[in-house]
Amino acid sequence: MNRLRELFHNNAFRLILALLMHGVMYPQSKIAAASAARVSKEATQPGGYYRPQPTLEALDLYMYERIRTEGMTHGKAMAFASALADGIGPRLTGSPNMKKANDWTRDTLAKIGLENAHLEDWGEFGMGWYQINAWGRIVTPDPEPIWMQAAVWSAATKGPVTGEILYLPLRDNTELDAAKGTFKGKIVLLGEAPSLTELDQPLSFRYKDEELRVLEGPGTPRRLTGPPPVDAASRIERRRVAVLRQRAVEMMRDEGAVAVLLPSHEEGRNVRTGLLLDDNGVELSREAQLRRNAVPIPYAVVMTEHYNRLARLAQAHVPLRVELNIQTAFTGDHEHGFNTIAEIPGADPKLKNEVVMVGGHLDSWPAGTGATDNGAGAVIAMEAVRILRALNVKPKRTIRIALWSGEEQGEFGSKGYVAEHFGGFAPSSPPGASGSLITKKEWDQLDAYYNFDEGGGKIRGIYTQGNYQVEGIFSQWIAPLADLGVTSVTNRNDPGSDHESFDDIGLPGFNFLQDEMDYETRTHHSNLDTVDHLRAADLEQAAVVEAIFLWNTSEREAIMPRKPFPHPEDDQRMKAPIPGLFPNATPGGH
Repeated sequence: MNRLRELFHNNAFRLILALLMHGVMYPQSKIAAASAARVSKEATQPGGYYRPQPTLEALDLYMYERIRTEGMTHGKAMAFASALADGIGPRLTGSPNMKKANDWTRDTLAKIGLENAHLEDWGEFGMGWYQINAWGRIVTPDPEPIWMQAAVWSAATKGPVTGEILYLPLRDNTELDAAKGTFKGKIVLLGEAPSLTELDQPLSFRYKDEELRVLEGPGTPRRLTGPPPVDAASRIERRRVAVLRQRAVEMMRDEGAVAVLLPSHEEGRNVRTGLLLDDNGVELSREAQLRRNAVPIPYAVVMTEHYNRLARLAQAHVPLRVELNIQTAFTGDHEHGFNTIAEIPGADPKLKNEVVMVGGHLDSWPAGTGATDNGAGAVIAMEAVRILRALNVKPKRTIRIALWSGEEQGEFGSKGYVAEHFGGFAPSSPPGASGSLITKKEWDQLDAYYNFDEGGGKIRGIYTQGNYQVEGIFSQWIAPLADLGVTSVTNRNDPGSDHESFDDIGLPGFNFLQDEMDYETRTHHSNLDTVDHLRAADLEQAAVVEAIFLWNTSEREAIMPRKPFPHPEDDQRMKAPIPGLFPNATPGGH
């Protein structure tokens, strides 16, 4: 028994045992080489990304130990998080705080020893905007504060303003027609008073082992516990309401409404109680950051309970007057967006031009301080590269960190970077279709991109985005990390963050699977998105895991495998029905 106990505590023995238990010691299936017209010949040579991969990964368990010791003994992730979220605050793309965050991350990455720390302009974003102050109160029938937040890109009220409340549930055009001629001088409650769901489940959770096993199988990604994900029906309803809102804005502008109040909103995922949610779900026009779409009426988001009280009083015909002061400022109509970039140069003469990337998005919404969305992802990436820099290692490949902006409005920062460095799709007809993928030299040199953007919970595994060849690789990498809770590799696609920009053009882009904690129920885009909802131990664990993934990728002899080369230009042809499939069909349909 003692001999067995000694063997079990031997790292090499534990690794082999874990690999056998995971069932990963199997030969990888071959993937056909991509068209020679579109990819370099190196891709199909030994070690290329379309060639069979080694069956067994060469893991350096001593480096695992060094990374774990540094990250969990001298970890700086929580200090980074407080400096970013507390010290700078909310970081709306195009705002002064976003510029502060770009500058601070660039300078901090240089201080911790990274090279070539700089900002990259990804293009024009739109209006620069920030909130100075916002408050409201009921004047009659009884003085009472209103919890509210200026909506993004709202105009200012030019000082305190007072008006009677007009409740407009905005259910259909008939209701809107009936309100015509009643908006002058009014403060409009725009939108139906939301009902509050019963709190019948925990507001914060970690994945159980059985839930992780379900995630490892086929199906929809994420959120096995907690509120359901946004479905197609809710998106259709959101578009319908957006059209009504636009028409209402035009009527209120023409008739001289004073201001608009909206209920807190987050498509049913967040439990509304006590929250202010200020994101693109409350915009009164599409792409509200563009001057041509600017809403001239000041508008704000109100905590659901306070909004509902105002709605009930208005429906009861109680004389109701409210005073508001929405103070905002614009810095320009053509602000640009920037990404923060820095790197640890590769040292291997043959591999140093290949790049392993890690990142998260810096931008956030103004209701909170952007700690869990996605300050956590940004500072974990910073801590991962700090760990490697502190160990004074010399990776074979270049390790590059990228901290994006514009993610919340459509992954603008990562899409701009990918288009500039790696390539994109040519225009095509009919409209909406994609042309051929046109790659640049760096497309061949990217090894992998790792992303973190689901709150501050610890890493439990990773999504492969349907890149089946990496499943065996990642399973071997995480086997020595089971004691940290990292046990799952799932081939599912995880949508909604910057790894998609890489995956869309055939590059290996991966998002980590995390404990969601209260991200989907409380902090996502809300006033509770603060450092108080981060946990130091979770940030340290995530940074250690990221650093190990970066190191393993940088040291492999073979570049990481890729999914087949994208050919969207062939979609229409491939989807076309097979002619003459039914033997008795009449030609021409007659």
